[in-house]
Amino acid sequence: MSERSPNEQFPSNLPGELTRLQELAYNLWWSWEPSARRLFETIDPTLWRLSHHNPVRLLHNLKPERLAELNDDPVFIRLYSSVLKAYDDYMGSSTTWVAGRYPQLVQSTVAYFSAEFGLHSSVPIYSGGLGVLAGDHCKEASDLGIPFVGLGFMYPQGYFHQRMSADGWQEAEYEPFSRLESPIQRALTPEGEPCQIAVQMDHHTIVAIVWKIRVGRVTLYLMDTDVPDNQPWDRELSARLYGGDHNVRLRQEILLGVGGVRVFRALGLSPAVWHANEGHSAFMMLERIREMVQAGRSHADAADIVRQSTVFTTHTPVPAGHDVFSFPQIEQYFAGFWEQLGLTRETFLQLGAHPDNPAAGFNMTALAMRLAGHVNAVSREHGRVSRAMWRCLWPGLEEDHVPIRSITNGVHAPTWISPELNQLYAKHLAPDWAERADDPAIWHRVTDIPDGELWAVRQMLKRKLMSFIRERARAAWMQGRMQPHQVLASGTLLDPEALTIGFARRFATYKRATLIFSTLTRLQQMMHDRWRPVQLIFAGKAHPADEPGRQFIQQIYAFCKDHDLGGHVAFVEDYDMHMAKYLVWGVDVWLNTPRPPMEASGTSGQKAALNGVPNLSVLDGWWKEGYDGANGWAIPPSDHLGDSHTQDMHDAEHLYRLLEHDIVPLYYDRDRDGIPRGWLQIVKDTVRTVAPRFCTRRMVKEYMDHLYAPAASPTTPRW
Repeated sequence: MSERSPNEQFPSNLPGELTRLQELAYNLWWSWEPSARRLFETIDPTLWRLSHHNPVRLLHNLKPERLAELNDDPVFIRLYSSVLKAYDDYMGSSTTWVAGRYPQLVQSTVAYFSAEFGLHSSVPIYSGGLGVLAGDHCKEASDLGIPFVGLGFMYPQGYFHQRMSADGWQEAEYEPFSRLESPIQRALTPEGEPCQIAVQMDHHTIVAIVWKIRVGRVTLYLMDTDVPDNQPWDRELSARLYGGDHNVRLRQEILLGVGGVRVFRALGLSPAVWHANEGHSAFMMLERIREMVQAGRSHADAADIVRQSTVFTTHTPVPAGHDVFSFPQIEQYFAGFWEQLGLTRETFLQLGAHPDNPAAGFNMTALAMRLAGHVNAVSREHGRVSRAMWRCLWPGLEEDHVPIRSITNGVHAPTWISPELNQLYAKHLAPDWAERADDPAIWHRVTDIPDGELWAVRQMLKRKLMSFIRERARAAWMQGRMQPHQVLASGTLLDPEALTIGFARRFATYKRATLIFSTLTRLQQMMHDRWRPVQLIFAGKAHPADEPGRQFIQQIYAFCKDHDLGGHVAFVEDYDMHMAKYLVWGVDVWLNTPRPPMEASGTSGQKAALNGVPNLSVLDGWWKEGYDGANGWAIPPSDHLGDSHTQDMHDAEHLYRLLEHDIVPLYYDRDRDGIPRGWLQIVKDTVRTVAPRFCTRRMVKEYMDHLYAPAASPTTPRW
């Protein structure tokens, strides 16, 4: 792999007036700043669309003649100058939220470790909700001025692309993405040298180079083992997200945790706060203890310092979601490491043992909870479930006193708002509504938006979704990737006037994607109603090794091709952030049917609600605290949580009743102007109540107040 300098990654043909286009393209600030996106779209609207809204690729493929035209175009130069001023004002601001609230922490660093980051489709190093949340966290930290630095993996092959076979089976394809056409550059040490670290693993050394991505004021560093110094099998270590066997997963997590700490050291950074986003990076805590013990501290003192300055976020109540490695595996890779911690082999292995099942293996969540002094779950309900799950780590404490607080997830409003609603909110709420997204008073003004204007925008967004689906199907057909019945199953027959329900998420079985098909006769009756039709759009991936999840997709794909349901059910392949935006903008109802209490939080429904899409969901995750009786619909809890079949029957029955008696009639109840006034009241209540409470502006402020500021106590030595 050639190691290019940042400048060599970019074309050198930018005219004098436009040289800073490179700087703008290489900072993902443009991805949530409307004027910057408009600037790049203006350069070449067709190329912007073909590049999937990636300005680096756009500028790489732009003809020099077009650049010369733009350089001489006074209208474009005015737009370019205004965007540069907004960018410079943003990057250079000294009046950020954190500067006003925590001025003593402005020069500190919060190190944020995550196995995946969902920032934009041009950087495909994410698989789903965990990564998108991490990306939104970075963006909001930038907006608030928090001195935040991310750490993850490069993943040259990213996560898999989903292709559907003719008979509806998900097939995984891995394609290396072009780093030269992405906003990625080499990270440099303070001495100006390319950053590189090494980790001893199983009696040999693995080398990783480091890349960086600018996310507004935040920098994200990514490790990459695809370097000539490594053995061929080690070069593949960071190739794929969640790829490979259990052994590869362990080696990745050692590199993420141990190697991640060494990246910060090589960059000359000394974080005051170390945040592990899920248990994948828990070895980071061991490496920090090792450093201090080797510098002369006792293990007990080092562990106390690590606890004080470490934040750990757990994201799942599902047992399979917590990584557990066999003790022989751990011994193989950490032989000799425990002595550097000042521990015996037995004491070291006990750090990852689950108290209720100590022989089960080395549990990464148990390790993280033992070594992090600040632990949080990601919704109020998830906090309750987590305290019950992990009470065994704090014997003698009442469940309510288990030190796991809850900070409910949110979404980065500027990223997920549609351009049309952004303009509507700017007109009726406030021009700077996004900067005050956590202020309920701002969102109360939604009630004053004229129904006609709101309905026109909602209908426009649905038409954009239908057009997006048709264009994807047409492109797949032209590329020879789809047969005729697959084109139809992809949604080309959907009706832009029909009530459209969206279901888009990871296809894990507990999310129960097929629940709505429990009684086909009732569903068919709703779908085939000539005057009040209903249609469904599905999207999402199952992990390639999750056979039950793949079977769920195959079942739904079969319904898409069934003549009794075909044309009313669609499955759109290869769900990613780009597609997610069209879905959360354009459907009428967002469906969520996980088996309680397995949903930690969920954020897709929050994105939909921000865009005026009411939720129809079980009372789990964030919706349990978000639902107020008037801002959407809730499937009531079942008394049969231990009986899956009975619970499914109960939930399906209430789902059908809500659709038949409440949702469908309300949607189609129109006045003389063709406007559903009652429906729009639900839409407004959805936006008014969900937007301020479930945005990352509120979420990240809570992280700062309750976790980062206490962890960055000035009495804590910064190791």
